[in-house]
Amino acid sequence: MSMPPPLSALQPGYRRVATRKVLARAGGDSFEAWTGGREAASMSTNAGADALPFQRWHRFKEAFSPELIEQAVQESPVPVRRLADPFGGSGTSALTCQFLGVKPVTIEVNPFLADLITAKLATYHVPELLSALTRVARHATASRSRGAAMIRSLPATFVEPGVKDRWLFDLPVLIQIARLREAIEAESNPAVVRLFRVLLGGLMVGFSNASVSGKGRRYRVNWQERRVDPTCVLPTFADAVAAAIVEIGACSTRPMREGTVLHGDSRQLLADVGPVDQITCSPPYPNSFDYTDVYNLELWMLGYLTSFDDNRELRQSTLTSHVQISRDFTPAPRCRRLDKTMKALRQAQDELWDPRIPAMVGAYFADLLGLMRTCSTLLPPKGQAWFVVGDSQYAGIHVQVAKVLADLAPSAGLKVERMKPFRSMRVSPQQSGRHQLSEDLVVFSRP
Repeated sequence: MSMPPPLSALQPGYRRVATRKVLARAGGDSFEAWTGGREAASMSTNAGADALPFQRWHRFKEAFSPELIEQAVQESPVPVRRLADPFGGSGTSALTCQFLGVKPVTIEVNPFLADLITAKLATYHVPELLSALTRVARHATASRSRGAAMIRSLPATFVEPGVKDRWLFDLPVLIQIARLREAIEAESNPAVVRLFRVLLGGLMVGFSNASVSGKGRRYRVNWQERRVDPTCVLPTFADAVAAAIVEIGACSTRPMREGTVLHGDSRQLLADVGPVDQITCSPPYPNSFDYTDVYNLELWMLGYLTSFDDNRELRQSTLTSHVQISRDFTPAPRCRRLDKTMKALRQAQDELWDPRIPAMVGAYFADLLGLMRTCSTLLPPKGQAWFVVGDSQYAGIHVQVAKVLADLAPSAGLKVERMKPFRSMRVSPQQSGRHQLSEDLVVFSRP
């Protein structure tokens, strides 16, 4: 891992020079200034958006672009003053709303991501952040903690010597992270604690022996020979915080400074959001993968999970898009296309890698139908809900998510305004890995 200049972010002269330079390119208060007037490569992906202020706090592979939210707001038949996203994820919807002058309401089940979104939307006093960074750095540097409490809370695979000669964090690195965590938690302002915690989370993969993709984590090639230098943990964190502070200062007067983030299961919380003018979201795709696995490092290392019971409870609170935990499956709703798909999946059950897949697919559409019905109660007449969804495939059987949702829309009190394919996605390597699945935008409206 490359090291930044030691604690350069804490030097007052560095702060003044960096602030002048980065303010000129950090974004600004309008949507156009924030995005730099760029042309998005695709509305369906965040390609290039991870370089925008706030979005670079944590790398996200799967997220739609800010321009999709801008388009949804601009094309709405009713003025959009309040917008809801029941699957907050990286916070793209909520943050974009602030730059557009729209009040966002976001629901996110993952506690790390909920904190990340909250940190992006919050208002800060820059001098207070700079002082807090200096205190945290001094506290962590002076600490002699060996991280015993943190080590006891982690799965054995997380820390050297690990299990079967495999571990995610070298012990000296984990000790430095533990000292930083303790220093952060010692701060008195909860907003500062949250901001510093999520910024540390954005560095966690780089401090580990693993890499993370859209399908979870794997050990780096030759990770045993690649040793992370523990002395780079604090300066890397300080550099990340200093850069974030510059962005916060540059965008401190964006049109909307309000925003609500609800932490929990959107199937239960969406009804509590109240009237909104628009809904935009990208629900997890029914690909049998639990997306909380992608953030396993952050969830455990930052203390959001402290036991396997915590992990099980979180997984049970997610949309029924995976079979990585035993749960009760709601029966599938009825429509001709889904009936045909469910019948084919049951007939192919012996070929499936998990016999629960047909029940999971049926429950997935039951969950989404329930959410669509709630959307229709929250929206005004002609108000729209924009859904970005993706197909899946099992044993060669195509699960056409957008088309099934379009079929179910009338029973949810919604009308399909349009469907637009965004891109082609790969099926799993076991099924050739070719681009065969569609990712689509479906725009619903309340009649």
